[in-house]
Amino acid sequence: MIKRYSEGVCVRRAANTGSICIEPHIPSKGAGKERPAKPPEAKNTMAYKILAAHNAPADDALLHIKFDALASHDITYVGVIQTVRAAEKDFEKFPMPYVLTNCHNSLSAVGGTTNSDDHAFGLSAAKKYGGIFVPPHVAVIHQYVREEIAAGGKMVLGSDSHTRYGALGTMGFGEGGGELVKQILGKTYDISAPEVVGVLLTGTPRPGVGPQDVALALIGEVFEDGFVKNKVLEFFGPGVANLSMDFRMGIDVMTTETTCLSSIWETDGKVEEFYAIHGRAGDFAKISPGETAYYDGLIEINLSEVVPMIAMPFHPSNVFKIEDVGEIRSDQGVIAGCAGGLYESICGAAEILEGRGVAMPLSVYPASQPMYLSLVQNGTVARLMREGAILRTAFCGPCFGAGDVPRNGGFSIRHVTRNFPNREGSKPGMNQSAKVALVDALSIAATAANGGILTPATQLIESNPNIPKYFFDSKVYANQIFKSAGKPDKTVELVYGPGIRDWPEFKPLGANMLLQVASLITDDVTTTDELIPSGETSTFRSNPYALAEHTLSRKDPEYVGRAKQSNKWAREWGRIAQACSSSPCPPHDECRHDCRNIPVLSDAVRALQNSGRSFSFDCAVGSVIYARKPGDGSAREQAASCQRVLGGLANIAVEYATKRYRSNLINWGMLPFIFPDEPAFEVEDFIYIPEIRDAVENRREKIPAFVIAKSGDVRNITLELVLTPAEAEILLAGCLINLYSTQANREK
Repeated sequence: MIKRYSEGVCVRRAANTGSICIEPHIPSKGAGKERPAKPPEAKNTMAYKILAAHNAPADDALLHIKFDALASHDITYVGVIQTVRAAEKDFEKFPMPYVLTNCHNSLSAVGGTTNSDDHAFGLSAAKKYGGIFVPPHVAVIHQYVREEIAAGGKMVLGSDSHTRYGALGTMGFGEGGGELVKQILGKTYDISAPEVVGVLLTGTPRPGVGPQDVALALIGEVFEDGFVKNKVLEFFGPGVANLSMDFRMGIDVMTTETTCLSSIWETDGKVEEFYAIHGRAGDFAKISPGETAYYDGLIEINLSEVVPMIAMPFHPSNVFKIEDVGEIRSDQGVIAGCAGGLYESICGAAEILEGRGVAMPLSVYPASQPMYLSLVQNGTVARLMREGAILRTAFCGPCFGAGDVPRNGGFSIRHVTRNFPNREGSKPGMNQSAKVALVDALSIAATAANGGILTPATQLIESNPNIPKYFFDSKVYANQIFKSAGKPDKTVELVYGPGIRDWPEFKPLGANMLLQVASLITDDVTTTDELIPSGETSTFRSNPYALAEHTLSRKDPEYVGRAKQSNKWAREWGRIAQACSSSPCPPHDECRHDCRNIPVLSDAVRALQNSGRSFSFDCAVGSVIYARKPGDGSAREQAASCQRVLGGLANIAVEYATKRYRSNLINWGMLPFIFPDEPAFEVEDFIYIPEIRDAVENRREKIPAFVIAKSGDVRNITLELVLTPAEAEILLAGCLINLYSTQANREK
């Protein structure tokens, strides 16, 4: 089904026959620490061509990308705009099309106006700064971008991890809000040139196999060993032509779960037809690799061999063939969002259910109102409703725990993007829990039609579903969406609700650093959801202080209290340090100042000095969390900003699960340390890092530090910190807001 080439290969395509030849590439050795040289054919990938066209100034090693469009939803856009305003007080205009959708917090809160207040803020911002505002229930973020924004050869940056439009010839990157702030303020997206892994598709999917099946097979193959982590996936080959556009987009959006950086597909007549259907024929571009293209690795997928798959709880990579998992009864099915709520998936589910009915609750969420209208007009909605399915509006809730919550102990199968713990809305702290498995829409329908017993669609159908022709009616959007891209109105005032708060002020990086370990997580992977829960907590996403109260609440409920205590000490320490710096301190026990009024810090300082190590009172105090591999999943920057609000100054990890989480840490002024060994510290131990500001200024990669155990023992450790000049600049300033506001003041 899947074959991998771990080393670099050259893929040659015969111009006359289209046949493909894969040749291992033996690189010439680089000098010293340099990577082995790549052949010139590395510039023949689709990814290289698009990245190079957006790279300014041109530099093949370190890219400085300017995007063509931006997109956010209502969990992230308030934070982005508030950060922009804090960084540049006189900000006037979005410099590129910026889409603000309302597909996550679409539902109004019981007993509160928070969600609707944020929507009012978003509309006023679109009017004031010249943006595009998509009201609640009209379209999920990625479907709207597919239909209205994506274009061949272009690049889109979104503050949602599933920003993927590669099937349309558009490179999409999902990042934290700080990266969008950079684009809005005229800065660039700076990354080392990513490696490109080819995905060669051959064969044709058998009837009953859908896009989620192919996606899960791919994720299961590459996630665990990080084969494509932070790399670009490039899809090509004869199998691409055997996939419809919805099939391609359904695979493409799930590439996020492989931990790849972005994706791109070769385009053909089906892509051209997609743009024409949506009234944008001019946005099509023919994109394909060169006759010979070099890839840093290759994945070959024979679509004919893929079978219905299931990702069991609690991760999209926990993949099995449905036929191998035995008899499982499902309590609920959901087909929704940017992965499952696509036209063909819904039409195929309707055909499987025809005359069979549903034996379990089944909710269907078309991804946009134009799509919903077409499903109404061709009778698909009536067929689904007649068989017992419930039709709902465009909403991302089932993907992150805000819709269709099953009973306690229930098992839900869903064609959505993720099945992390509590993504179905349960609350373990209240003894409520349930499980979600990822399954393709076709097999969900087959399961619903077969008494709720997990059933691969291949058992019920022998030929592909008959998909009615799709008609896109642009009037739906014309009558709903506010479009003012490039046309700001300075007279508009932003509409603030009581739940929208400004960011607190953050200090620049201190000369030295004393950190208390506030949480120590030894799981193999820590998801963004575990760092800051999704679901109901997103109600507070526009209030940094209220949202921070939920940090690590599902993983380490004691974390917030510990972090707050460290933050309280930090405020008192600031006063002490100022006194000590103006009047040099003798040994600790004879200190003329009142550092001993903070007993825990006093004991740590005494232990350090008694061990023969020196200590400087010019020292920032804060908290740190340790996790082996944090940041898998969502791009939500709140996973980092909430720690910062609580006084967090750093993370320590064996590795970071995604580039976007590490970038979020840096943008909020937190040091992303690496410690490859087993943790040499425990919760409530202190870590003293002398001369950290000097180390960041000079970009030293080995950072000496001292662990001060609760017992008073002191031991040496070495932390690793690899930074680009731009990253170091942000950290020295204390956060992105500080850096850009300082630069703006200088320019004045």
